Amino acid sequence: MTYVPKDFSVERWTRSSRLAVLGGVLLLALFATAPAWMGAGAVDRMTALFIYVILAAMWNALAGYGGLVSVGQQVFFGLGAYFTVRLADAGLNPFISLVVAAFITALLSIPLSFFMLRLKGGEFAIGMWVVTEIVHLLVNLDQLIQGETGTSLISLNVYDSQTRRATIYWMALVAMAGLLGLLFAVLRSRAGAAIQAIRDNEDAAMSVGVKVMATKRLLFVLAAFGVAVAGGLWLATATTFQPKTYFSIQWTAYMIFMVLVGGIGKFEGAILGAVLFFVIETYFGNLGVWYLIGLGATAVLFSLYLPSGLWGAIEQQSDVQLLPVGYRLKLPANLVKQEDR
Repeated sequence: MTYVPKDFSVERWTRSSRLAVLGGVLLLALFATAPAWMGAGAVDRMTALFIYVILAAMWNALAGYGGLVSVGQQVFFGLGAYFTVRLADAGLNPFISLVVAAFITALLSIPLSFFMLRLKGGEFAIGMWVVTEIVHLLVNLDQLIQGETGTSLISLNVYDSQTRRATIYWMALVAMAGLLGLLFAVLRSRAGAAIQAIRDNEDAAMSVGVKVMATKRLLFVLAAFGVAVAGGLWLATATTFQPKTYFSIQWTAYMIFMVLVGGIGKFEGAILGAVLFFVIETYFGNLGVWYLIGLGATAVLFSLYLPSGLWGAIEQQSDVQLLPVGYRLKLPANLVKQEDR
């Protein structure tokens, strides 16, 4: 027996996705009040969660949607923190420095993209790592940084601890919501369709008129900006800047873990992966090297037995899409039954 639809329609928003957006707005409103009723430790941990969500979403956009797998995104994380320190030392307000530093990093990523986006596959991944190491060495030459000794964002000391903690928290919350919203809008636009077409087949996308390099550059710069914001926010919470910490490959390893576990190429998957990583770190982070071994083993197991990640598995079983970036075919409730001949 075959089932032939009498009529069908194409939809983007579903009832579940509308409810998810409403729930997300309400949750953000609740989070906005958190410094008033949460303890200092909880506020700091929530700030870390927001930063993890930003990192996961940016790497997922680059690799999951754009097909640009990078193991050197920590270069933008480190530069976001470095320029924040530099601008603050020059006399700019530290919180304003954080924002300006992210824009400077994004601007620097534009000329970098002209070289890096010519590389494909493993060449791009390793090339980004090489760039990170070069930038790391250059930052070490800055007399303000004093090599691996590093420096501190001492200008934050003019604020009392409660004001500083709440301000950083709200900045992280706004940054997370704004970057997720911007990324969602881009992925749902014509540019988003072009990004995914390039991921699937770059030559085919070019043959139908997609401006491949310009589209890839848009995604590359957006990801650089988001990761730089996360780097500046992390510096604001830690206050101490040491190049070997901020330019460490562990940051990209965390991004990859969050996206693999949550679901690569799934908007909801990056958020879910960040939440899971946050929970794991909160309860098992004090185990030291065993914690890192556990993360690595978990990532390998997911790659082998659940390659679509947790959200991918949920989506396959329930057909639920909370934040759809594409279109879907809606079949009618009643199907006309027609016998095979």
